[in-house]
Amino acid sequence: MGTKKVGILGEKIAGKYLKQKGFEILDRNYSFRIPGNPQKGEIDIIAKKSDKIIFIEVKASAQKSGEAFSAFLPEDRVNFSKQKKLIKTAESWLSKKKISFKSKWQIDILAIMIDFDNKKAKVRHLENAVF
Repeated sequence: MGTKKVGILGEKIAGKYLKQKGFEILDRNYSFRIPGNPQKGEIDIIAKKSDKIIFIEVKASAQKSGEAFSAFLPEDRVNFSKQKKLIKTAESWLSKKKISFKSKWQIDILAIMIDFDNKKAKVRHLENAVF
């Protein structure tokens, strides 16, 4: 399975996980062209729990049949550059929705390891992982 399909599956798993944990999904795949940057920023899932808005970056890795997982964890792919993009994109969403930057919000990472052989997934929720 290609990385795009693994990512899509990871986002589906993340959505189920968040709903089970009592999160309300507000938006998915929000993108924003960052001024002065040729690339765009994207946030996979925007959710709310209690009075806090949570911007969620989903990183999924899959185990191929007969192979071990990579030595790198999915969250290792959220480097400094990606973190800066996530912050600017989150601020863009808040601005677009006319929500103060001083409101309660954070950026979390959901790291998902998918084991196709056993049809299981392990989810690690890293709260307030980007600041």
